[in-house]
Amino acid sequence: MQTHLLVVDDDERIRLLLQKYLIRNDFLVSIARDAAHARRLLVGLEFDMIILDVMMPGEDGISLTQDLRRTANIPILLLTAKNEIDDRISGLEAGADDYLAKPFEPKELLLRINSILRRLPDPKEEQILPKIITLGPTRYDLERGELWHGEDQIRLTATEGQLMRIFAASAGEPVSRAHLVSEMGRGADLAQDRAIDVQITRLRRKIEVNPKEPRYLQTVRGSGYMLTPD
Repeated sequence: MQTHLLVVDDDERIRLLLQKYLIRNDFLVSIARDAAHARRLLVGLEFDMIILDVMMPGEDGISLTQDLRRTANIPILLLTAKNEIDDRISGLEAGADDYLAKPFEPKELLLRINSILRRLPDPKEEQILPKIITLGPTRYDLERGELWHGEDQIRLTATEGQLMRIFAASAGEPVSRAHLVSEMGRGADLAQDRAIDVQITRLRRKIEVNPKEPRYLQTVRGSGYMLTPD
C-alpha cells in the first residue's frame, strides 16, 4: 500500500508543488490549507505522516503538533522559515519528529520523509530476547515496540520509538550522540546534537519517575546516554 502523507501549508503554490513532487515519488498525498482543514481530514482519513508548516494564520503548526501529540503518534515533520535554532527546538519539544527550514531542496524533503518513516517499527522484524525490558513501573516490549505503565500504554512518537529500539539493543552500554545522530538519519552539526538532547528529555518524561534525576536513561559523561534496565 502507498504511504499516505498529509501536507499542511497556507501557501497554495507550495502545497501543490509538494503534492505533485511527492506523488511522482510514489506517495499518496492529501493537502490542507490550515490547521482547521487538517483536523477535518484527520477525522475521516488515516495518514502515515504529516508535513506541517509552522507559520500559518489561525492555529500555528507547533500548537497543532502539541494537540495531536495528546492522542496520536503519527510522525510529524515541521516546515519553518525561521533560522534560529531555538525556534526549531521548540517544534521538537512540541512533539515533532524532525524539522526542515525553508527554503529547501525537494530531494532533502524526500530524504527527511524516508528517514522518519524508517524509524517506524517493522511488524515483520525479528527481535532478540529478552522481549521485555523493565524500567521500574514501566516496561518496554521490544517485539511490539510498545511502552507500558501498568495496564496503560504510553504513546511514543516515531522518533521516541526509534530511540527506545536503539537503547534497548545496547542496554547497559553507552550510546554516543554521534551514533544516535547517524542512526536517526540526521546531519552531524550542533543543531542536530541539541535536537537529540530534546528528544532524550521528552523520552525521559515517559520512562522516569523523576526525569530531572534519571535512573533508567542516564547521561554518561563524555560517552552519551545509556539505558539501564532493572
